[in-house]
Amino acid sequence: MNPMCFPKPAPGSCPRAWQEPPSSFSEGPRPRLQLRESTLPALTQTLAPTPTSSPVLPGSAMDSATKDEMQPSLPPGSSCPGPEWPEQERAEQLARGAALKWASGIFYRPEQLARLGQYRSREVQRTCSLEARIKSVVQSYLEGVKTGVWQLAQAFEAVQGTREALDQAHGLLQGMVEATETLKPLREQVAQHKQLQVLSQLLPRLRAVPAAVAHTRTLIGAQRLLEAYVCLRELEQLQEETWAPLGGLELPVFEGLGPLAEALGQAVEAAAGVAGRLAREDPALLVAAVRVAEVDARHTTSLELPPRDWQRRCLQALQEGLERTHFGTPLLLEPGALAGWLEALRVALPAELATAEALVAPCCPPHYKVVRLWAHTLHSGLRRCLQQLLEGPKLGAADAFALLHWTLHVYLGPEMMGSLELGPEADVSQLEPLLTPENIEQLEAMFVTQIQVNVAQWLQKALDGEVAEWNREQEPGTDSSGFYHSPLPAIVLQILEENIRVTSLVSESLQRRVHGMALSELGTFLRSFSDALIRFSRDHIRGEAMAPHYVPYLLATLNYQSALSSSVSVLQPDGAASGDLAPVEAGLDELQRRICRLVLEALLAELQPLFEALPSRRWLSSPELLDDVCERTVRFCQDFRRVRNPAVQLLLAEAERTVVLQYLRALMQGRLVCRGADERIQAAQRLQNDAAQLRELFLGLGLEESVHCAPVLLSLRDLLNLRDPMLLGLEVAGLRQKFPDVSEDHVSALLDLRGDVSREQRLAALSSLQAGPQPSLSAGHRALFSLVPVPTPALSSCLPSGPCA
Repeated sequence: MNPMCFPKPAPGSCPRAWQEPPSSFSEGPRPRLQLRESTLPALTQTLAPTPTSSPVLPGSAMDSATKDEMQPSLPPGSSCPGPEWPEQERAEQLARGAALKWASGIFYRPEQLARLGQYRSREVQRTCSLEARIKSVVQSYLEGVKTGVWQLAQAFEAVQGTREALDQAHGLLQGMVEATETLKPLREQVAQHKQLQVLSQLLPRLRAVPAAVAHTRTLIGAQRLLEAYVCLRELEQLQEETWAPLGGLELPVFEGLGPLAEALGQAVEAAAGVAGRLAREDPALLVAAVRVAEVDARHTTSLELPPRDWQRRCLQALQEGLERTHFGTPLLLEPGALAGWLEALRVALPAELATAEALVAPCCPPHYKVVRLWAHTLHSGLRRCLQQLLEGPKLGAADAFALLHWTLHVYLGPEMMGSLELGPEADVSQLEPLLTPENIEQLEAMFVTQIQVNVAQWLQKALDGEVAEWNREQEPGTDSSGFYHSPLPAIVLQILEENIRVTSLVSESLQRRVHGMALSELGTFLRSFSDALIRFSRDHIRGEAMAPHYVPYLLATLNYQSALSSSVSVLQPDGAASGDLAPVEAGLDELQRRICRLVLEALLAELQPLFEALPSRRWLSSPELLDDVCERTVRFCQDFRRVRNPAVQLLLAEAERTVVLQYLRALMQGRLVCRGADERIQAAQRLQNDAAQLRELFLGLGLEESVHCAPVLLSLRDLLNLRDPMLLGLEVAGLRQKFPDVSEDHVSALLDLRGDVSREQRLAALSSLQAGPQPSLSAGHRALFSLVPVPTPALSSCLPSGPCA
């Protein structure tokens, strides 16, 4: 390698491998390398550089001596890696490979070897150009370094000069400090001289300080607050004049100023605490107290004293005095006395606000906002008082209702905070509610709980009074129309309706609560009423307490039920859901059924002995048996006329059905079997006559014909009157269509009554019950046969698939 072309690297530096091929490597297309191994050594020898040539091209072959010559020498202690540096070796390998590719591409054909000299000279020129540029850069760098070294030398000389000058100044300052220490006693003497001079000038005024303090106390005691404040300010001014010259030294003569100022502040607070009374009796004193607080708030002093803050204390005293006047004593009220206390507040609070607006506000600065301060202070005091009241003993129902109504309506109404005379300066719209939602919930629950207990007691007392009358010797009372009457329904509804109506004056939520409670208690009352009727009936039947007028009183309770049913809607407030009354209406219906059942049981007890002789031979030939039944029924139902519609219609319909059911039950018992066609004709005629007699009976009692059950006897008459037993199947099918609840047992019992039906005919007739579509029960169908038991028939008379088989 030519030493003129590559400068020697600096000590400690590392030579960078040539990692890019010459620019001519990329010129022209690069043909595929197709050199045989025999030509590669010769080509490598040809490309080997001479001592004066340019550096070996990357990738060219070179011997070990040439490689050692190209390695730069490193000084001792250098951190650069040696020839074994992996990156350098890799770079050399890449360079050789690139050179080999370039040579194989350029010298692919033999005629191109003639241009080898041109390529060599071109590379030599390029190398020399690079060396020249490198030399120029290094030269400019060295010149810059030389200039920097010269500047550093100049700066070092300047720093040395400055350090010497600072050392000289430090020595001079040390000498001045020593000279100053010698003057310190002199300065102290000068300061003492000045203080003595000030004290000598102020000595006459300082001697008058004790007398001025005593005079100021006298003025405070006489409530001459403005004059007392002027004297206090003069004393404090004198204290300021002595404080600065004396260097903050506090003279003993001024020790009484602190307690004196506190006494004046307490006098100002005391006057503000009774602002309402002073505004009426001595407004000048109130004005003086407020002016003292306002002037002192604007006053500044150089004395290191804690702030007096009389303005804040004056406003606080105004609020505390107002609360103390109306809410100072603990609220300990007797039960029921809360309404009187609230009524007194209704009168006192508006009067207090009127006094504040007319008398107190002119005595105070506008920024005090006296009317707003009065309104908010009274409100907060009342709110705190009510919270303490709710945290105390549990309120009664009357007190809870009075408090809810007063806070929700009276307090915010036109007589108090909603008054038109109360101007906008009161700012009542910013007031918090007297009672929180939790308080209202607590009061409502408290009121409803106690009212529920009271209502339950009242209803039970009314029920006990009514039950006590059921065993009287007299019949139930009647009204002007002749119907059984009792004040019990009116009392019950009045108790409940009044509680619901009164709570509407408070809030919808309370009304909903009381409405639900009223319906619940009414349901409980109905159940208690029903239980009392059961006990009344049981005692009468067992003979433990025979009621002289058992049935009339049962009929009277039916009127009570009707009155409750027709008037229960008065308990429904406007806007309430219509389904709220459903449980009560269901309870009333159940009570009506219970009463009717008890009445019918009494009727049944009278009729059952008469039906024991039916049917019989005597029944076939004479209507006397049914005449007795009708006579007993008429006598029993004569009091039904004192029952109001529609209950009387329901009672008559049930009574008529009870008679018909007993009639059917007697027919099904198998007491009579017709001996021939004549007896069957007689039985059919008797059924027709009995049906007509029962129809006339109940029509006479007032029952509508559309609900009669006696026509079933006519259908049975047709079954008995049939002459050809082969047609019984058709007749039985028709009976099934009219009365879907008829069963095989009933039909079999009726066929037994005919007495002429063979086993085959019976089976054919019974099979018609299952033939064809089964009839469906209509909405207005009243069960008859399903309520009539029959004796178990013989197995020979049953169908193989029947219930008796």
